Amino acid sequence: MRKEIHPDYVACKVTCACGNEFEVRTNKDAMSVDICNECHPFFTGSERNVDTAGRIDKFKKKYNL
Repeated sequence: MRKEIHPDYVACKVTCACGNEFEVRTNKDAMSVDICNECHPFFTGSERNVDTAGRIDKFKKKYNL
């Protein structure tokens, strides 16, 4: 690699809106994110399926699920 053309690679403190903090390595010193794996509904198990006009029931009935 050529010298003096690459950015500095440093430890970065990432702060989520929920208060979770973790560290990654990047060219920035600090980052702020809106959602992380501690508060995202997919990872926490609080994910809900919003059923409008019975689409989920219609699908289940169609495929005998």
